[in-house]
Amino acid sequence: MRLFPVSSSSDSSPTGQSSSGRSRALVYLNVYDLTHINSYLYWFGCGIFHSGIEAHGLEYGFGAHEYPSSGVFEVEPRSCPGFIFRRSILLGSTELSRSEFRSFMEYLSNKYHGDTYNLISKNCNHFTDEVSMRLTGKPIPGWVNRLARLEDGTDSGVSSATEESEEEDLSHHLFSTPDGDVEFLQDRPDLFASRFCTVILSLASAFLYLKNGGNATILFLLNLDLV
Repeated sequence: MRLFPVSSSSDSSPTGQSSSGRSRALVYLNVYDLTHINSYLYWFGCGIFHSGIEAHGLEYGFGAHEYPSSGVFEVEPRSCPGFIFRRSILLGSTELSRSEFRSFMEYLSNKYHGDTYNLISKNCNHFTDEVSMRLTGKPIPGWVNRLARLEDGTDSGVSSATEESEEEDLSHHLFSTPDGDVEFLQDRPDLFASRFCTVILSLASAFLYLKNGGNATILFLLNLDLV
């Protein structure tokens, strides 16, 4: 893993687009699990994920540290240390060459300092979403950063039909039963998904709180109203 230095030439802003007629390189979003519980949450459009952007055989991500310097780092594609690779999603393509792509990422690293990382408002998935928008004009799939958007109130916790069908038909992975339970959940996703994601958000917050040395008794009292 290699951290990007903060560039001193922050006046010129690469757009992420090239005007030449060269061949295009594919841009991928590489998604990683932060916890094994994602194996169950994934099919409900929730999870705790890390993501990185890959192009030209290079992958870049954003992480936290305590210094006012770049938190953007370069790793081998689909091999980010400390995370479990889940899947790679084709986002689009770019005309930037390999060297232009690296220069663009170095410029963008000025905006993403390690000490500005925030789980809710400025995490690794916010970074990859901005890169994707600049390179391809498209956002990353909504489920990748759903927990952060649930916390800040910009997501209801219910996946749209369009989003769920972009890469996979999630209904193929639902259990079917003769008494119609699956049909009920499909007909009323607002009752199930919003409640489910609220509980999952509470569990995710608890995991991060305890990981950072929080007190388990205080955590229990704070979350009585969420479960």
